[in-house]
Amino acid sequence: MTRREFAAGAAMAAANVAKADPMGMPIGTQVWPVREALNKDFDGTLRDLASMGYRTIEMCSPPGYESSGFAPLMKLSAAQMRQKIRAAGLRCESSHYNFRELKEKLDERIAFAKEMGYTQMVLASFGLRAGATMADWTAAASELNKIGEATQKAGIQLAFHNHNMEFESIGGELIFDRLMITFDPKLVKSQFQVAVASLGVDPVQVVRKYPGRILSMHLADWSPAEKKLAAVGGGAVDWKGLFAAARAGGVKNTFVEVDPAQMKSSYSYLHGLK
Repeated sequence: MTRREFAAGAAMAAANVAKADPMGMPIGTQVWPVREALNKDFDGTLRDLASMGYRTIEMCSPPGYESSGFAPLMKLSAAQMRQKIRAAGLRCESSHYNFRELKEKLDERIAFAKEMGYTQMVLASFGLRAGATMADWTAAASELNKIGEATQKAGIQLAFHNHNMEFESIGGELIFDRLMITFDPKLVKSQFQVAVASLGVDPVQVVRKYPGRILSMHLADWSPAEKKLAAVGGGAVDWKGLFAAARAGGVKNTFVEVDPAQMKSSYSYLHGLK
């Protein structure tokens, strides 16, 4: 999708700007799907997202994601980036990080996060090799607890973002369950990726199983008929049930993460969800 097409879609959705959204919080989006447009035209892409109705975004750490196209944003200071986000009518209190930068540049990342006004820092992945043992997963989770101690002292909540691999089993035990056992409930929360519905996982049951443990959710749908991810509302996920479980479980944020062409319809569906 070109920037022009993306902007056109945003303009068509401008009349639907949110006033009251599910869970009584703004509908947000992760910037990863629009990273190419974002890094070519940061200000314009932010305005496009806002005109669609989105009121919050979740960033990716520019130095941590330098090789993924975020290098152009590294020239911005935290104050400059925060001003641009606010000027577009958006808020940002959460960002993704890779494990290496949190281990090697934690003080620097926390300082930047504080200046940005973040209340949440999210580890995107442990980056473990294929075939990692449960002991490897447990050791990584224990290391993340230590990082969480530092972010907690700075007034920032740390979370871990799952992918499909955490919903595989080792020795009959689900990796995700072992991680949740190992994480200190106060220091490390979960950012739950609803797209694991593609594995036959029921997202509602996962959220119900871990009340108070899930900080935020990434939203995408799954179409069993087409066997592919879909726009929110375009698949089999029980969104009413999921939001009910999320409200009861204390989830703080939701971020749409779908293809750019699906962002408008995903927002419209969520905005109309009662």
